[in-house]
Amino acid sequence: MDDRTRTELEAAAFRRLVAHLRERTDVQNIDLMNLAGFCRNCLSNWLKDAADAQGVALTKDESREAVYGMPYEEWKAKHQSAATPAQVEAFSKSHNH
Repeated sequence: MDDRTRTELEAAAFRRLVAHLRERTDVQNIDLMNLAGFCRNCLSNWLKDAADAQGVALTKDESREAVYGMPYEEWKAKHQSAATPAQVEAFSKSHNH
């Protein structure tokens, strides 16, 4: 597989992942962190890191909106619930290495 095709396939997979996460607003970021070790914020940070590495101007707010499909504060108000004690405990255990 040539580099261009690989990049196009990876971009398509990224767009599908973002679309999936936008649809699954029931899945909280803390659950993603506890199960997979990354969340929507991580993904938006990786997008910003890639932009920075290429010299492309992209703010943190812009990268979050690219992942969330709306301003981050709006997404939080609409979809984010408070973490339960069990979620916080699981996060503490999984990220206290």
